[in-house]
Amino acid sequence: MADTRPIGFFDSGVGGLTVLREAQLRLPGESTIYLGDSARHPYGTRSDEEVVHFASELAEALIDEGVKVIVIACNTATAVALPALRTRYPETPFIGVIRPGAAAAALSTRNGRIGVLATAATVRSGAYFTAIKDENPALHIVQVAASELVPLIEQGEHGSAALRSAVAQALLPLTSIDPSQRVDTLLLGCTHFPFAREAFASCFGDTVAIVDSATAAAGTLREVLAVNQLEAPGSSRGTAADAGHAGHTAPEHVAVTPTHRLLTTGDTAQFRQLAVSLFGSERAVETIEQYKVPARG
Repeated sequence: MADTRPIGFFDSGVGGLTVLREAQLRLPGESTIYLGDSARHPYGTRSDEEVVHFASELAEALIDEGVKVIVIACNTATAVALPALRTRYPETPFIGVIRPGAAAAALSTRNGRIGVLATAATVRSGAYFTAIKDENPALHIVQVAASELVPLIEQGEHGSAALRSAVAQALLPLTSIDPSQRVDTLLLGCTHFPFAREAFASCFGDTVAIVDSATAAAGTLREVLAVNQLEAPGSSRGTAADAGHAGHTAPEHVAVTPTHRLLTTGDTAQFRQLAVSLFGSERAVETIEQYKVPARG
């Protein structure tokens, strides 16, 4: 039976918009609600207790909006808060971004060496190390914390000299080692980082494959909706009566027109500007006042 309820997404700020974009490309018939906690970003330098508390507040806000599944479009929140959220809200399916990204990176590497660039909290959790080793214990993993990139990206410094310089500095542990020991795959372990993909690529050229967890998580979301029969009409899975991507021709029009909402705890103008840069069109942004507290570095 078709489920027209929206899919919920949350992140510490704008980074999770990269996951939202990939999900909307793969699931054009699904409605979405995105909540970015820009007032309290970055999460990567906060304590685990703070991250769990903030993530629980955002999840509850989305559940109150009637979402059918929640995508934690934040690597830090996935690493630190996912088990707690699944325990606290057992009726709601939660999808994190770490395991899909880890699986994609493990499949991408050819020399068995993977670099993981993430926030300090994500690196500290060891979540990517564990997830990649679960895929292939023989892989060599180099983790690099780069929380300092998140505020720059959040402020819209996507192509600036300041961001390029910060990226080059962050990648030194990966670029300054002996060439024979270098990674051939870089996993962007923060959903903010795809905004700066060109800066990362310029540091490596064509020698390193860049994998982002946003794309991988969107693929996992589609599978979860299908397995749990949570799809909107015509959105993905195909049947004789309701064509979709699997085995049938996708319909020209979905049965229900999807709706998309963007919410932020921070500045709506800045959030809107970043959303336009990613989606290429104007997007309305709503604010949630109750979580407006000063950000901390």
